[in-house]
Amino acid sequence: MGLAGAPRPRTSSGLPRGQGFGHPRQAPTVRRERGAGAPRGGPGLLPLVVCVEAAGLGLPGWLVLRADGQPEALAGALAATLVWCGVRATRGRYALRVPDRPGALTTPADWLLLIGVLAVLWTAVDPTIDPAAAVVALIPGLLTAAGTSWVRRLARSGRRRTARRVLVVGEAAGVDRAVRLLTSRKDHGYRVVAALPVGPAALSCEVAVPGRLAPAPADDDASTVLGAAFAHDADLALVVPGPGFTEERLRRLSWGLHDGGLELSVVSHLLETAADRIRPSSAAGLTLLHIVPPLRRGLQPALKAAVDRTGAACGLIALSPLLLLIAAAVRLTSKGPVFHRQTRQGRHNHPFVMWKFRTMVVDAERLKARLAAANENDGPMFKMRRDPRVTRLGRLLRRSSLDELPQLINVLKGDMSLVGPRPPLPDEVSRYDERELRRLAVRPGLTGLWQVSGRSDLSWQETVSLDLWYVDNWSVATDMGLMARTLRAVTDGRGAY
Repeated sequence: MGLAGAPRPRTSSGLPRGQGFGHPRQAPTVRRERGAGAPRGGPGLLPLVVCVEAAGLGLPGWLVLRADGQPEALAGALAATLVWCGVRATRGRYALRVPDRPGALTTPADWLLLIGVLAVLWTAVDPTIDPAAAVVALIPGLLTAAGTSWVRRLARSGRRRTARRVLVVGEAAGVDRAVRLLTSRKDHGYRVVAALPVGPAALSCEVAVPGRLAPAPADDDASTVLGAAFAHDADLALVVPGPGFTEERLRRLSWGLHDGGLELSVVSHLLETAADRIRPSSAAGLTLLHIVPPLRRGLQPALKAAVDRTGAACGLIALSPLLLLIAAAVRLTSKGPVFHRQTRQGRHNHPFVMWKFRTMVVDAERLKARLAAANENDGPMFKMRRDPRVTRLGRLLRRSSLDELPQLINVLKGDMSLVGPRPPLPDEVSRYDERELRRLAVRPGLTGLWQVSGRSDLSWQETVSLDLWYVDNWSVATDMGLMARTLRAVTDGRGAY
């Protein structure tokens, strides 16, 4: 089944069967003059990164040791440099692929490992070296490595602004799902330009269909895919596995596409899993994807708890004049208490009392039943863009998110975190299914992905998907990034009502 109006590149499928192994396979090529198909890690940058890190540790180390009068300063600096480069290479820091969300403690962990290895070596070889001087000599190396890691991530984010042009290949249902997900969000570097379905089934997504693959494996599979990629200037074939793509068919297709100069990616059935939690490996010819468990114990959760309590305490002290001013305004502009205390469900479905500045009239909960038919949310949450129960000052507080500031008290008590999913109401949780209940695996947050991604403008399923991504993939570095993005979201005010 060929292409509709697209040129058909030549393949070896027209050769006599007996010539298949006697002659080199001449596959069509897909010419690309732009750099979109280059490896994402920037291979040309790696030698420079290694040299900078080696110089950043070795040269200052030698100068510090020599200034302190340590014996064999040059030999010690060279040994430290070799061990440092070995540690970084062994732990995959010089890989072409840079993780989207690397751990905040990646470089310090490497540095601590370096100190441990050097302590053993120096104790065995030259115990006269002053440990304090040695540690001071290694500090510039830590700062240099942190700087190079930041530059690599910055360079990669710049390259991602140029989207990969994607041709989606697979059975109709899988293609529709992949195209829908890729086009519904903009936080990735892929742009769907065409689709090549397997078999005669129609697609429901609005995307160009330059041809189709036969339901069964065919000799012209690679030729058809390469021709479609050429016709739409695609630089990546994204294959969605299914019954129509057996292991052998996918394997042969990969041969043809790679011989033709087209990159191939295979969609995994795993959803909402961050790239840095995936460890590819192989065994007995099988390609394995090892999924690292979510962070639940260890140093990062302890650090998150410390940051939460410290940040909440500092925030309450620093914002106390603003809190007093808002409290007075709430009291003077409408009848009722200053604070609205409401039972919410926290981590592991444990209830707690959440604090907010009151933004509604006193009998708001009683009036909610009358407004049920006007709910604008498609899930268990209740949201109205123009809720009549909200006071005039309440609208201003909600748009600026200032009504949420008393929740710093909940963070200080340990009921909430600075970053996490939205804290749900008990009646909402009573209608959760098993998937939605997973949102309660971590502490709810003062801010989170839902706030920086549109807040109340999001559909219920979009909100759940964002929360589930956070539950399984959070890290201290992710939290820091979300807190930085929160400031822009609050200033923008989009979705706050």
